[in-house]
Amino acid sequence: MTSATDPLPHTTETVSADWPPPAPTAVPPDRAPRWSLPALIAILALAAALYAWNLSGSSMNTFYSGAVWAGTQSWKAWFFGSLDPGNFLTVDKPPFALMVMGLSCRVLGFGTWQMMAPMIVAALATIWILHTTVKRVWGHGAATVAALVLALTPITVAINRDNNPDTLLVFLMVAGAALAFRATRDERLLPLLGSAACFGLAFNTKLLAGWIALPAVFALYLYASQAPWVKRVVNLLLAAVVLAVSSFWWAVAVSLVPASDRPYIGGSTDGSAWNLIMGYDGLGRVFGGEGNGQGRGGGGGGFSGSAGLGRMFNDILGGQISWLLPFSAIALVGGLVLCGRAPRTDPRRMALVLWGGWTLLHYVIFATAQGTMHPYYTTALAPGIAALCGGGGAMLLDAFRRDKRWAWVLPVAFGVTGVWAIVLLRRASGWNTWLWPTVGVLTVAGVVGMLVSRSGSRARLLTASLAAAVIAALAGPTAYAASPAFGSSGGMMGGTNPTAGPSTGGGFGGGPGGNRGGFPGGGELPGGTRAGGQAQGAGGFPGGGQQGQNGELPGGDQTMPGGSQQGGGQTPGGSGELSGTSGQGGSFGRGGMGGGPGGMGGADSGLVSYLKEHQDGAEWLLAVSNSQSAAQIELSAREPVISMWGFTGSDNAMTVARLKELVKKGELHYIQIGSGGMGGGPGGGNNLSTEVSNWVQQHGTAVKESAYSKSSTSNATPNTNSSSSSSRSSSSSLYRLDPSDVS
Repeated sequence: MTSATDPLPHTTETVSADWPPPAPTAVPPDRAPRWSLPALIAILALAAALYAWNLSGSSMNTFYSGAVWAGTQSWKAWFFGSLDPGNFLTVDKPPFALMVMGLSCRVLGFGTWQMMAPMIVAALATIWILHTTVKRVWGHGAATVAALVLALTPITVAINRDNNPDTLLVFLMVAGAALAFRATRDERLLPLLGSAACFGLAFNTKLLAGWIALPAVFALYLYASQAPWVKRVVNLLLAAVVLAVSSFWWAVAVSLVPASDRPYIGGSTDGSAWNLIMGYDGLGRVFGGEGNGQGRGGGGGGFSGSAGLGRMFNDILGGQISWLLPFSAIALVGGLVLCGRAPRTDPRRMALVLWGGWTLLHYVIFATAQGTMHPYYTTALAPGIAALCGGGGAMLLDAFRRDKRWAWVLPVAFGVTGVWAIVLLRRASGWNTWLWPTVGVLTVAGVVGMLVSRSGSRARLLTASLAAAVIAALAGPTAYAASPAFGSSGGMMGGTNPTAGPSTGGGFGGGPGGNRGGFPGGGELPGGTRAGGQAQGAGGFPGGGQQGQNGELPGGDQTMPGGSQQGGGQTPGGSGELSGTSGQGGSFGRGGMGGGPGGMGGADSGLVSYLKEHQDGAEWLLAVSNSQSAAQIELSAREPVISMWGFTGSDNAMTVARLKELVKKGELHYIQIGSGGMGGGPGGGNNLSTEVSNWVQQHGTAVKESAYSKSSTSNATPNTNSSSSSSRSSSSSLYRLDPSDVS
């Protein structure tokens, strides 16, 4: 986003004589210190290493991996974001991130690196844009701190090593914020329209999550623009038009295609994009319901603990995002006070309004969200925190040096940060126990040194004290951030719920230190399992049992094709790249449904071979209940697989009539039913799944496990008479249907 940069410094208005603000800290570009560019390059190199090292050993989200592969096989699937090349059902989000990864894989070939290359580039570009924006207001030192904080935010490192859409989402929002700042400062319309376009593309990446910062952008332009009110309103209306077009073009295009000619839109209740926007993956994430449950008691709220203003500091999210939240809050308040009666066009106040509003909006929405709330959502907080730490911290340092009334503020900010870091580190029992005492010593040395340096001209002491305080503040998040790439587990995070650092909350997901997530206070896990005191299965579920909640395999479908139970957590074999099958009996990769190293499959090789051998010209290899299972088998078999009820198992995509149509046309022969039935969404099955399950059992022919399982010694003699009840095996999960079975 080259338009986010500005080759010329900005000249501010004359300040009233009765309130001289602190001296400007920005350094003109022609006087940039020699260390500035090398420092930025070093930070980008560090970030690239954290995001890319041992990437093929990380568990991608199989859900998105399957959709990316489908997009390389079919342009229709690429446009709609279909989970399979046959275009039966889409993922539960607009497909912009999938389009970017899909194009990369179409050019370079389908693989982990090919899929993640554009996401890593976007992550590095986000750091560069933030650095440039902060530099133009507060100078090179502040920009360097901001870039470093963003690069080392633990949850940001975790999500940038994963194929979830949040990396691209944050890039687009930061680019939009940078353009909006330039438009406000320079009174130029084009950057404002560019900002609106970026936020619109962010909407097409993750729906309403891409709009969270928009109120701060609007407030910035209305408050700080030098244009007359009428012109401001007109410009904002033009930007609103661009925002609407860039946000809703995909939904409109989908609506113009007849339902019979397009895939079912995953995450919706009626197959429409508008229902998805307003329901499950839109307002449902904030207010609960629509498949999201309510707060901690249901839905995915439990992935991040109970809803409430203290959520960012709890056992689950604290180590992911909260390390520098106290410092950023003090820097924001202190910076606004220091701006005093400076004109509303003062660049520092403008930047504080923008990044302070960004941080506050994301904090409040994430903290109070009653629907699904995964820890990695909080990566959107990181740019605001980083900008406030860099820019606001520079203002506090300048005030510390010049005004004895402010001599206590910066030391207090570092002291609070150090104390909170110790609290977070001590939550991780047995993990790097030397680290928290080191942080404590450095914090005390830094704070005391800063206070002592005020007693005279002691520049070297101040420099050393600041260095000690900064190192103490960043030591904890740096250790957490390094764990996904360089941890003992090789960065194998759960693809559906990536986190960094050690286990502190139990429950779902997990970084190299153990499985992360959980429910403070021993609350109910989704599916009714208690969190307190139970041993974690290797798959990230208590006792290795079933997870029955949004974000993982829905309840009611415990058996994968091949008869193996979910939750054992075996890591499928393979090199970590997108190739081959695993032969692990359908076991899942670490952290839930990651699909093995690289998140690229891991279904039972015997089952896959059997299905391909007996596909008999069908378009789809198999139909299963949910999208994670479908994607995993699809990636192993490299054949289309139907997800009948979507990610949560609650989509109304498959009906008896639709199934009859597919079978009658010879497009589908095999249906997988778990031992507990086909299963629905969180909390149990739905009516459609029950109807389809009953119809399949009544008309289909059970395929005995011995026909495809290498571990079974029983003889397979499937009865071809679909009406014979003796051919039904209550323990079989696989049925065959032929056109003759459809009456």
